[in-house]
Amino acid sequence: MNKRVADSRTEQVQILTLGSLNGYNRLFGGQLMEWIDIVAAVVARRHSGKNVTTACVDRLDFLGAARANDTLVLSGRVTYVGRTSMEVCVETFVEHLSGERSLVNRAYLVMVALDENERPAPVPGLILETEQEKRDWAQGEARKAARKAQSR
Repeated sequence: MNKRVADSRTEQVQILTLGSLNGYNRLFGGQLMEWIDIVAAVVARRHSGKNVTTACVDRLDFLGAARANDTLVLSGRVTYVGRTSMEVCVETFVEHLSGERSLVNRAYLVMVALDENERPAPVPGLILETEQEKRDWAQGEARKAARKAQSR
């Protein structure tokens, strides 16, 4: 049964505290990578209905800084699916006290669904309902082709 992008969309919220900061009182990149991987896994599990593993991080672009006491919102969605894999985009925003959000990171991860023997398992197709979802799909196809070309 195919699923909509909205069926698996996930948000995680963090307030940056000392334990997640580097020596410059900015968000430690490794901490953000951990949170991104968790959000991507939840999105992929919701879409596939299966356990998943991270196959690759295709892009991880740092677009701005997050500082002590900032509120971070990580928002994940499925952008493309193959037979057993799902591309998940996780965008990270600093949410200001006004409610306005500033994008600080965008990451694309490829997640693979696993069966009970931890082998790749088929995933549902993706129902594209908006023009943005159609653009995401087309861009996901292009990223998949680029990954295949690089692995040759």
